Amino acid sequence: MAKIISIANQKGGVGKTTTTINLSSLLAAAEKRTLLVDIDPQANSSSGLSVTDQTPSVYEVLVGTRNINEVIINTFMPFLDMLPSNINLVGAEIEMVDMENRETLLRTALAEINEKYDYILIDCPPSLGLLTLNSLTASNSVLIPVQCEYFALEGLGQLLNTINIVKKHFNKELAIEGVLLTMFDTRLRLSHQVAEEVRKYFGDKVYNTVINRNVRISEAPSYGKPIILYDAISSGAQNYMALASELLEKNSGILNNQ
Repeated sequence: MAKIISIANQKGGVGKTTTTINLSSLLAAAEKRTLLVDIDPQANSSSGLSVTDQTPSVYEVLVGTRNINEVIINTFMPFLDMLPSNINLVGAEIEMVDMENRETLLRTALAEINEKYDYILIDCPPSLGLLTLNSLTASNSVLIPVQCEYFALEGLGQLLNTINIVKKHFNKELAIEGVLLTMFDTRLRLSHQVAEEVRKYFGDKVYNTVINRNVRISEAPSYGKPIILYDAISSGAQNYMALASELLEKNSGILNNQ
């Protein structure tokens, strides 16, 4: 049975999609059967793995016009599948408002394919609407990227409140998988100050691995590749390799007991 992890932060530009693409790719490289679910209407995770304008998409799954098995596609990486997004997802929340069990549509769909995977990673939109609510309701845990920049903690309280609401009403098992410091610049005092504040607030939930600011990470999506295939020796690739190892180590006992 898959461990389902939402990568969420309603603040944009924190490295959420970059983390989803690279972490899922590295889990697949470790021969873990991995599904990347792109539930962001911007579809950046999809294009970041060379999947563009894919129809059908997760939109059809959520509104009930396609079965999830018809929509999942194989990527160019062994062990990595994708449930892609496209621009149609923009209107999904409006359609979902009047649907029965609107908060659990994604959970119901993923239940059909859960046994096929070791990990399912969900790239959430930068908002706290119905799409993110569906993602959190479907997940075992949430990975929260936090950029080491000014106003980094802005909005985190709202995200944590949303997580608590989901736990109370829809998914009592939902946990924080970890907090990931991104865009860290060793030269800047601000980066160190933000990292200190985040570690003070979240304690041992903060990953030891820090994602440094790296131009190669920024370039890779425009080539439709994860960093491991674009520049495996870059510091960005090494950072994400360390993150994948840390996540696998923390979850090894859980997976082995399933």
